[in-house]
Amino acid sequence: MVTATWVLILIYMAVTVFLVIRGARSVKSMADYAVGSVVFSPVFVGLSLAASMTSAATFIINPGFIAYYGLSAVISYAVVLPAAAMVSLYFLTKGFRAHGQVTKALTMAQWMQTRYGSVAYGRFFAFLSLLLITFIVLIAVGLTVVLSKALALDPLWVLAGIVLFIFGYMMFGGANSMVYTNTVQAGIMLVVAFILLGSGYRHFSDGVHGFLDKLTVIDPNLTSAYNPSSFLFRDFFEIYIAQIVVGVAIVCQPHIITKSLLLKSDRDVNRYLVTGITVQTLFFLVVVTGLFARLDFPDLTLAGQSLKLDAVMSAYVVREFPVWVGIIVILGLISAGISTLEGLIQSVSTTITTDIIKPIFGSFFLADPEMRAVAEFSLNKAVIAILGLITFFLSWNQLVNPDLSVGIFAQNGVYAYFSAAFLPILLGLFAKNVPTSVPVSASVAAVILHFSMFYGKLPVPGTLATGANPGVAAAVAIGGSVGVAAIVWLFKYNRTAAVKAE
Repeated sequence: MVTATWVLILIYMAVTVFLVIRGARSVKSMADYAVGSVVFSPVFVGLSLAASMTSAATFIINPGFIAYYGLSAVISYAVVLPAAAMVSLYFLTKGFRAHGQVTKALTMAQWMQTRYGSVAYGRFFAFLSLLLITFIVLIAVGLTVVLSKALALDPLWVLAGIVLFIFGYMMFGGANSMVYTNTVQAGIMLVVAFILLGSGYRHFSDGVHGFLDKLTVIDPNLTSAYNPSSFLFRDFFEIYIAQIVVGVAIVCQPHIITKSLLLKSDRDVNRYLVTGITVQTLFFLVVVTGLFARLDFPDLTLAGQSLKLDAVMSAYVVREFPVWVGIIVILGLISAGISTLEGLIQSVSTTITTDIIKPIFGSFFLADPEMRAVAEFSLNKAVIAILGLITFFLSWNQLVNPDLSVGIFAQNGVYAYFSAAFLPILLGLFAKNVPTSVPVSASVAAVILHFSMFYGKLPVPGTLATGANPGVAAAVAIGGSVGVAAIVWLFKYNRTAAVKAE
């Protein structure tokens, strides 16, 4: 198994390097790096979208939650959140792309700045995007857990290799290379999704009821609509309300919503969406594999030791599959993580370079356009290198000092970001003459509410939910931001009306 995995990993690395070199030949500026300079098929971009939305969380981390908490987690992660996210993706994509094409926005921060005419607001979102580093850490940890088991290596060296390789090649290719690599990754993930979903067929020998009975014997909470033993899936609010709100808003992450800017024609949008949504729906269902894993590890132990939530999937793969199938599945798990990691590195580094460093230190940039473009691209490589170092140290801390799951660490940061972005994007797409103070107040309120709920573990009245669940914190933050925005807008409207009356 170890030898076969090494061979496949080396082949995968060689193919990736080839695709990166091919894409990097067309990268001459930060605009090329951010939104690409090659005309891609909308099907390829749609596959890239599906691969980017499907991270190590979906294929590696979330099945662990399902193994621990059962059907309540399946409903939350495989039904409610995906349905809300796909509907949101469809409606938000077209409007976001239309404005992005007109203004030539490369990042979410630039979109906010041009839409609301506020440099300060754009800068605010640029700094807020640093929260997405938590998601980068989640993926690095997930990949390390899988590969260290498959290759029988110390996690420290595996983590170092992952960071060096992926952050290294992302210094050069950008969007051009990413569409190539994401398409290959999506193809591998499709094969692996079918393998994983089919791996539990033997558990259905007595039908669906027999399958559920086996889970009930292990723990009745595994087959209940709500799981009071968890802090994520205890009641209707946590499973449905919070996840609908999160699902709708989750699309507002820059590596997802800006993907439509890679399309060169509006006529391609529908094919892009159909491809992305269809493939992504299948990917979301992979978390059901966690139920099969729980039947294999009923007491959540392996060789007499407790099985950590983040390690459930890798343990299941190594135990369940023969060598030749196992290495394909491992490659799929790796692809799921790398595809999103590439998008995050590209979007976060571009934001730091073009929206933080360049505006602040603009006077130091060269006057000649060609020389400035080269210097800016070189600066972006340095930013990626620093991101790699930060990722390494934060990821290692999560590996040696986990708090249930790195998923909670990542959700806290990512959910805070899209809580702040959701209403401003919604207003920017579907409302006219919006005072800048309205989205600004909504974003600030969302950030304050989210972190107050999470770190204060504040309860939601009338429910079992608390802010310890990042999804609950995000739902409350978004709801609160809507209320604050409404009050500010009403105040501005009344004030304007009073001035006109005078």
